[in-house]
Formats: sequence, C-alpha cells, structure tokens
Amino acid sequence: MSDLLVRAARGERTERPPVWLMRQAGRYIPEYRDIREEYTFKQAISTPEVAERITLLPWELFEPDGLVMFSDILTVLEPLGLDYHIESGVGPVVENPVNGPADVPAGHADVREELGYVGALLERLQASIGDETSIIGFTGGPFTLAAYAVAGQPAGKKQLPIRKFRVEHPDAFADLLERFADVVVEYVEYQVEAGADVIQLFDTYAGLLTPDDYAEFVQPLHRRILDAADVPTIVFARNPGGKLDLLADSGADVVSLDWTVDMADAREQLGETPVQGNLDPTYLLGDREFIRERTESVIEKAGPKGHILNLGHGINRNTPVENAQAFVETAKQWEW
Repeated sequence: MSDLLVRAARGERTERPPVWLMRQAGRYIPEYRDIREEYTFKQAISTPEVAERITLLPWELFEPDGLVMFSDILTVLEPLGLDYHIESGVGPVVENPVNGPADVPAGHADVREELGYVGALLERLQASIGDETSIIGFTGGPFTLAAYAVAGQPAGKKQLPIRKFRVEHPDAFADLLERFADVVVEYVEYQVEAGADVIQLFDTYAGLLTPDDYAEFVQPLHRRILDAADVPTIVFARNPGGKLDLLADSGADVVSLDWTVDMADAREQLGETPVQGNLDPTYLLGDREFIRERTESVIEKAGPKGHILNLGHGINRNTPVENAQAFVETAKQWEW
C-alpha cells in the first residue's frame, strides 16, 4: 500500500505532502452526475458496487493519496431508528426528528447489520485499490449528528435548533450526544475491521459551540470515538476559532483546518500535532497558475512534517475537473 498519507498522519516527515480532497467523489465530476441519473443518493451509497464505482472516479482522474469512501455522515441515524431522506433543493430531512427529551433514542440496533453496505464497500475498495492508495473511512460527530436530528432538516449556519435544545434540555442534550457517540464508536470499529486505513471524524458544527461547551459535552465523546479506531484519525470542525488546542486534545492524530485558519499560525499553536488542509475551496475556481501559487503557499506554511494537503472544506460542485487535477498535481510535483 502507498502509505504516504498514513505516515503524514503519524507526524512523520514526508518527501512531499500527501493530498486528497474532501467530497472528492462528487458533483463536479461529470461521470458522477451520469451515475446519479440512474440512482438516488441513498441508493448509491447503500449499493456497494455503485458506491465503489463512484469512490474510484477521482482515482481514474488524478490518483489522490487517499480515497474517501462514498457515503454520508447521516447513515448512523439508521441504527438509532431515525429515518431520513434527501430532498431535492432542501438536503437531508429527518422524518422523525428529536423534538424533546422523550424523543431521545434509548438505544440502537446492531451497526454491522444496519450498515453492512458500508463494510461491504470498504472490503471492495481494499480488494480493488487498497495496495495503491490509502482508504479513508469517516463518520459524523455527535454534535453535528444531533444538530440534524433536532432540526429535522438543514438549519443554516447558526444551527439554532440544537443550540436552543442544549439550553432548554441540557440533560437530554447530553443524553442525545451520548447515544450518537455509542453508535459512532461501533461504526468506527466496523470501518477499521472492514479495511479503512484512516478515519476522519466530521463534527463540522462543533465549531459553533463555546470552548466550555465543547470541552464539557463533546471533547470526551471525541476521545472515546477516536480511541476506538486502531488506525490514524483526523478530526474536523468548521470555524474552530479558539478551540484548536481543544481539538488537538480530542484524541485525534490530525487536526483538519478550514480555510479561515492561517496555516502558519496553526502550526505554531499546535506544535508537533499533524494537520490537514487548508486551501479555500473557492480558489479551485481560479486559473491553474492561481491554484498552483495558493497551494504552494499552504504547503510552505505547513512544512515537510505531519501535513496532509486538502481543502478547508468540501470541493465546490462548480469546480472544473482540470482545476482539481491542478491542485493534486501541485502536491505531487513538490519536493522538500
């Protein structure tokens, strides 16, 4: 297996930065759009041969150093008995949301049975491409999953429903996060068993919490989840603000940075902690020279040790494929 990404995640010096893109198997790729004409999103992620085909699209285009399985953070709602669908023009809709303390699930079904299609996908990926690149599994984090469960649908940048729930029902809020953590621990263990070489924890909305609330409610759960993975782990929260040190102490091997954080400042603050990121995704809408210059700036600020090159969030759907290729090629042509 090409272990460049794994070595960087462990804090080792690498001859060049390993590179992949969050949301790299997505709507910016014409072939992906063609496949989605045949399958709904949930059909695509729950049919292993289709999900494998989509996961491999970026490999055929530019051979990144990590292939992230084609799936969704909301899959773990299923073992908790929370039903969801993707509504065109709206996004994910939870059909039986958590409206109050009485709706907090008491337990969950067997993750391996409910989400067996994810394990089947990872096994297929290890068999087909695992000797050539790192396979990246992922999961949503407890706060972000709870935000969807409480709001019932996308709730905007401020995520007011879950923050209101935290104020009105603090005990139920803590219980809900615990229920999600219980499921996610099993899910992470299952992904590693099935062949994931790296696990990324997306608790995207956790950046909205105060540092005190993150430390009290979420950080202990992040530790429990990340400790369950016997492979290198990455944690991501958008707009982390004053929580970089807390994220570094979450149990993750790598802190993934969004584009609002200066890479050099983060490196100075985090010391030896490996980092991932953090090019502004909109920069991939520029020309190739602009992309190369801005990408090289990130690489130079990050340095040669413990850095995984990525975007600061998911790739924009309007990004030309050749621009994603230019981003990856910049990393591959780099030499320390």
